[in-house]
Amino acid sequence: MTNAAAHNGRRRFAVFQGLLPVDRSRVPADIIAGITLAALAIPEVMGYTKISGTPVITGLYTILIPMILYALFGSSRHLVVGADSATAAILASSIAGMAAPRSGEWVALAGLLALMAAGFLLLARLARLGFLADFLSRTVLVGFLSGVGIQVAVGELAGMLDLPVAGDGTIAKLLFTVREIRQANPASLVVATAVLAVIVGSRRLSKKIPGPLIAVSGAIVASWAFNLQASGVQLLGPVPSGLPTLGLPAVTIDLALIERLTPTAFAMFVVILSQSAATSRAYAAHYNERFDENVDLVGLCLANIGAGLSGTFVVNGSPTKTQMVESAGGHSQLSQLTTSFIVLMVLLFFTAPLAFLPKAVLSAVVFLIGLELVDLKGLKRIYAERPWEFWVALITMATVVLVGVEQSILLAIVLSLAVHTRHGYLVNNMLLVHDRTLGWRQRPLGTGGQAVPGLMIYRFMHNMYYANSQVLSDQIGELVRSAEPPLAWFCIDAVAVNDVDFTAAETLRIIYYNLAKQGVRLVWCEVVDEVRAGLDRSQLSDLFGRDAFFPTFDAVVAAYRQRDPAATAPSS
Repeated sequence: MTNAAAHNGRRRFAVFQGLLPVDRSRVPADIIAGITLAALAIPEVMGYTKISGTPVITGLYTILIPMILYALFGSSRHLVVGADSATAAILASSIAGMAAPRSGEWVALAGLLALMAAGFLLLARLARLGFLADFLSRTVLVGFLSGVGIQVAVGELAGMLDLPVAGDGTIAKLLFTVREIRQANPASLVVATAVLAVIVGSRRLSKKIPGPLIAVSGAIVASWAFNLQASGVQLLGPVPSGLPTLGLPAVTIDLALIERLTPTAFAMFVVILSQSAATSRAYAAHYNERFDENVDLVGLCLANIGAGLSGTFVVNGSPTKTQMVESAGGHSQLSQLTTSFIVLMVLLFFTAPLAFLPKAVLSAVVFLIGLELVDLKGLKRIYAERPWEFWVALITMATVVLVGVEQSILLAIVLSLAVHTRHGYLVNNMLLVHDRTLGWRQRPLGTGGQAVPGLMIYRFMHNMYYANSQVLSDQIGELVRSAEPPLAWFCIDAVAVNDVDFTAAETLRIIYYNLAKQGVRLVWCEVVDEVRAGLDRSQLSDLFGRDAFFPTFDAVVAAYRQRDPAATAPSS
């Protein structure tokens, strides 16, 4: 094949980035990984329907058409797209009160939200906004998912005991369950405990053992063989077989409904974007593979369109399912296509046994999912390494538990931006001094070190913008006032500065005039072209003087010494 033909082929099949090129030697491993994923994920996604409030069959739908669409159109070779606890919790909390859980109207609203989330993903792709995934910090995400985990786990306690679910909010549900615990069904508790023991025990032996599948299958057999329903154990009941019906959600769409659902769809979009992009990037970096976050938005968008049109709820990139495939040896989206094929067979031929599944089993599966989301190790690491950010994570987690998931994701965005702003505000700026043995060295501002007597070089370690412009002004003012001997030149080393916004530019103008009043000249070194162009537009270059810009701090020292031949050599 010629180079041109190969190039055209790559362009033609760009949509199969998660599949091509096919490594024939890895195909058997990919297929086995897909079978393993099906064994682990089918019970899990059925459990997610308890969180989303949708019929259990919709869980299987999430890893049928949506998974196929992402496998064909996504960018990542590893990301697994399916039901997710965070987006499922956002869904349930947002439409509570608008319809009865598991009703046709509830499912229609869930499908509409999936389509709206897809709309946000499409807009993000058209505007090339894949970078927005960076604006939900890992700190906030740990707190958010931990809060969701607590909410999910507490919500399933009643189900494991065959108690009615009552109470508005996590704390109310917990208190109701504690009050009514005497009414619990002992048989259901035994079933749930056995399921937990099988899943946890299998994981301790090997993560490749499909503990959830073994537990669910065993519970179905036990329910049928011992007639657990006669002991008061609530069963799932008949589950429809066959393929999902394709079509628009059966709900009357008007402007009022769209306005009401838009904040929820946007919250889902943020979670999808941040969680999926973080997972895809991590695996692409691990395997040294190319990953295009904007192309990935297309795959995620189409996956959610498939979810909305096939009668299920919003789907997301799942870190846990992706890890399942990687641990089982999968290295391409062929694994996910294999999983979808197995789900297709289940839908066509094997839904009848699900009627004997005790509801307490699904509650136990979801309870474990919730516990696994509570990242105590992550919170401990954040506290040890960044105590201030730990409190941000804790506030996010508490908001999920005490207020709600939808509100917390909006708070998470605000807190992530606050963390970002704080990092830019509390800049660890330095002074550059010369050591006779080691050469140029950075020293803390408190040392007051001068490059040569009368010349101070101040390295600003961040972009200059509105949040840190006052810090810039205060630090320069204090350095000049306390300088000994008094300064003649003050140099700003801008090697770490990539941008100067309007507020910072105005601050620099004021700094220049203040220094001039004290007889101190303001000069610059190592200014990148983009920053210099911005200073030109602000007419600061003319104010400072075209001869005030130097390529290096050595050039600054040389110019200063020429201006003052009596200046000594660089101090030690």
